[in-house]
Amino acid sequence: MRGLFFLDRVARTDDARPDPMTWRMLDDSTELRRLIEPLVEDLGYELLLVEMAGAGHKTLRLYIDAPGGVMLDDCESVSRAVSAMLDVDDPITGQYDLEVSSPGLERPLVREDHFRRHIGERVRVRLARQVLGRKRFTGILTEVIDNGIVVDVDGEAYALPFDDMESARLAPEYRGIQV
Repeated sequence: MRGLFFLDRVARTDDARPDPMTWRMLDDSTELRRLIEPLVEDLGYELLLVEMAGAGHKTLRLYIDAPGGVMLDDCESVSRAVSAMLDVDDPITGQYDLEVSSPGLERPLVREDHFRRHIGERVRVRLARQVLGRKRFTGILTEVIDNGIVVDVDGEAYALPFDDMESARLAPEYRGIQV
């Protein structure tokens, strides 16, 4: 189940920078995240994830969260504030869409503290390279270890390094149906 999101189109004229071809997760070290996160936190939200995609036309997607959850008005408020800041700082060349979304039930897990909050829950992890012949793991997050996590998949424990993760999300079950 996807979360709520608010879409805002932002026009830019300079397309000099190369475009990524697929969604890519931007981690805590990216300049864009460092620019946006303080503003989002000042508004009372946590910035969970920043994604950028586009082949020609880009989309910048922000996932936000708050202790009481996130509503459409929250996404709209963050979108307007971030859009105004990006207009001034202009870190993205070319035209792009800004999407601000709640994390939904299949929330992204990016930082170590995100994983710690969800120990004992079902997760889906995709790796950039194979570990023991696999790239995809869906199972119970059992612990956070140095530089990674341990996921129990059908009774078998797999240590998955943070550095190899392309994506990680909660993978809830809906009335016995696994997602």
